[in-house]
Amino acid sequence: MGQILLPEPGRPYVAITPTAEGRLTALDRAAVIDLYRTHGALLLRGFAADLDEFGSFARSLCRTAVVNETPGRSRLDAARAVYSVDGGTNAFALHPELSREPWKPDAALFCCLSSPQAGGATTICDGIALAAALPSEIRAGLEGRRLIYLKASWPEQLRFWLGTDTPDDALLQAPPPHCPYRFVRLPDGRVARYFTRPALHRPMFAEGPAFGNFLLFARFNNGNGHHPLLDDMTPVPEQWLQAIKATGDRLAVAIDWQQGDVLVLDNTRFLHGRTAITDAAERQIATFFGYLDFAPVDPEEPADPIWRRADFCPPAPPPELVRAV
Repeated sequence: MGQILLPEPGRPYVAITPTAEGRLTALDRAAVIDLYRTHGALLLRGFAADLDEFGSFARSLCRTAVVNETPGRSRLDAARAVYSVDGGTNAFALHPELSREPWKPDAALFCCLSSPQAGGATTICDGIALAAALPSEIRAGLEGRRLIYLKASWPEQLRFWLGTDTPDDALLQAPPPHCPYRFVRLPDGRVARYFTRPALHRPMFAEGPAFGNFLLFARFNNGNGHHPLLDDMTPVPEQWLQAIKATGDRLAVAIDWQQGDVLVLDNTRFLHGRTAITDAAERQIATFFGYLDFAPVDPEEPADPIWRRADFCPPAPPPELVRAV
């Protein structure tokens, strides 16, 4: 298995290095899964992972994958659903991958194919630690609350989930059981979809509670302080957002990439972000977002969700509705 360093203050991840010339394919799957369940974040360094090995390793843990449909991601290994990271050079606020959708993946995996000389570190933060460190009044304000993710739909999306791009009110009020959304017709006739999740949730393999949602990315990268909303349809107070961001920034740890590194995150527990990228041409990070073959049932998901049956590529939104990550 190699040398294993368990998390310690200032390093919230398990660090695994080979004791000799070692490859990802030689790692003991059961041991990797045990460390993943217990700690939620693994950095595999010194295995000289390449694109092919990364794809095989990701597929050894996940039965199915999901494609992040936002533009700017290159297909690096389409057959295994391995893509590049989001384009651009801006710093990213902490977020779990695809937490803006009801199919938030179980696991987020990253592999450094080319490391930058400066900038472009990936930051990670344990959502359990973040929730515990929040100011008491803000944590109390989030406890027992839910977040509502409400967005406009578009014809292709309606056809995909409802079978028609002109649904009547009866279909909107009773969508098919496999559909993860609920729908509402707006006063101007447009159809919006929504789903809800707890503001503080229980991760897949830990008691929690944890903070892990789209709030920080929506506010501090997309400039949208009204998505998601609280369950009474009011925005999360700006004071709360600023305090949550400050707490996450204080707890976040930067991983300065080395070529061949592989980072494995429990996406239901850990958030990730990045520092500003100095030279985008230097930094090439492969990503895989998937659903574990040892995942417990998530009561927030539909029964037998389609993203756990086969690789899932959701309908791509039109350009005017696109928001990153």
